[in-house]
Amino acid sequence: MKYLLWLLKAAIFFTLFAFALNNQQDASVHFFFGTQWRAPMVLVVLSAFALGVVVGVLGMVPRWWRHRTAARRAQAAAGQADTPSSTAEPSSVPTTAEPPLHGI
Repeated sequence: MKYLLWLLKAAIFFTLFAFALNNQQDASVHFFFGTQWRAPMVLVVLSAFALGVVVGVLGMVPRWWRHRTAARRAQAAAGQADTPSSTAEPSSVPTTAEPPLHGI
């Protein structure tokens, strides 16, 4: 299985390498106000892909922060609930711990 995965990675690499070698001609990207950028087509495609990844990650950062703070708060609340308080009296009736319900 490990060799099959390496073979797949090598096939993807050589396919992208062949794409880069076949697209070496210059391409023009026209921006606003008459400015343009001339570069090899493979560089233009790679730049567009990288810019799309950056915009996607930046769009997800606020949600990641929100989830992270919510997880920290839940962990802190669970940590406080696990520690016994000094004013609580131990109960004489043993309690059975129920497993947590996941997916609800």
